[in-house]
Amino acid sequence: MEESITQKQLDLLVDHKLAINTALTADKNDALAKMADALEDASDRILAANEQDLAKAQGKISDVMLDRLRLSKDRIKGMADGIRALISLPDPVGLVLDEHETPNGLDIVKKSVPFGVIGIIYESRPNVTSDAAALALKSGNAVMLRSGKDAFNSAEAIVEALKAGLAQSRISPDCIQLAQDTSHQSSQEMMTARGKLDLLLPRGGRGLIQAIVQNATVPVIETGTGICHIYVNKDADQEKALKIIDNAKTQRPSVCNAAEVCLVDAAIAGEFLPKLDRLFKGRVEMRADQAAKKYLPDAKAAGPDDFDTEFLDYVMAIGVVKDVKEAIAHINRHSTHHSEAIITEDPAAADLFTTMIDSAAVYVNASTRFTDGGQFGMGCEFGISTQKMHARGPMGLKELTTYKYVIKGNGQTRD
Repeated sequence: MEESITQKQLDLLVDHKLAINTALTADKNDALAKMADALEDASDRILAANEQDLAKAQGKISDVMLDRLRLSKDRIKGMADGIRALISLPDPVGLVLDEHETPNGLDIVKKSVPFGVIGIIYESRPNVTSDAAALALKSGNAVMLRSGKDAFNSAEAIVEALKAGLAQSRISPDCIQLAQDTSHQSSQEMMTARGKLDLLLPRGGRGLIQAIVQNATVPVIETGTGICHIYVNKDADQEKALKIIDNAKTQRPSVCNAAEVCLVDAAIAGEFLPKLDRLFKGRVEMRADQAAKKYLPDAKAAGPDDFDTEFLDYVMAIGVVKDVKEAIAHINRHSTHHSEAIITEDPAAADLFTTMIDSAAVYVNASTRFTDGGQFGMGCEFGISTQKMHARGPMGLKELTTYKYVIKGNGQTRD
């Protein structure tokens, strides 16, 4: 049976695996600079391809999801700047993580190394294409990109530009591949590519992530889904709280670090919730539990699933809790372990919250929108890991490496 296009692309990545895994830092940085320049040079072609995607998606996805798909000159420049930011970051490959000598004289060195070939399956986020390709290259990995069909034209134009940049460098353009098939078959082939893919990351909605986690036979890092909470403690600065909630919900509601749930301490609910109502009126649909509904008469009554939903829209679930302990219990029960925040001027409440919340990023008096590789100083990110094995939170360069032990001896044998 003839190999599919996806299998041939995976084979090509395996062929180039050793070269990219052992590439010199200077060569990788030069390639990144050329990729960034080529990306900006191709702006008009990329925007034309993006218009095709937007036209096909019109009327099929929400306005906020269309915004997530939409590119502009500024957004492309931001993508290029994200690539350039990686140049100044230390190379994560070849670092000595630990070293010790055993009593029998063996020198044992724990050393960082690339995974090898990384795959990413993602939905309609064109910027993920350039972020993932650049991070993979700097961390010494070949990469298989599999875009959703909604963003395929944009992704293809972006990859063409990145490869044009690589063609001017010492790094082979073949170390980056974009799956040409956006059907379920290509996803299935990547999920089961044992011996070819060393790591697979899903980046998208809950359905995509769960399908890959449940069906993949290659190692997977779970990323993405964000039911992010903000808890307004009784000792909060309420004006600060309103500013943070507004940013976390409305600055860009279609992304995984946007807040979906606001919990308010019962001691201040009567004072604070009417302020929140005025802030959100005509802008955000609030779905209130029974206790919150008393102070939000125009809000919709929260349904049984509203505190377990990633809305990715101008919608927010609102609840009232009796104290910080009840807030912590609620969040740990409903959270996807992405990002949570407490707004408080009480150091003891903040300390209890940050200690007891079981999520990748926990904030005190700041918006959850900061859970982002660029905002964390990583240049850009491969995704936000919501699991605990290997990597947690924004996945930058270090998180795209593993390690091996190098043992040097002088003729030692084991008794």
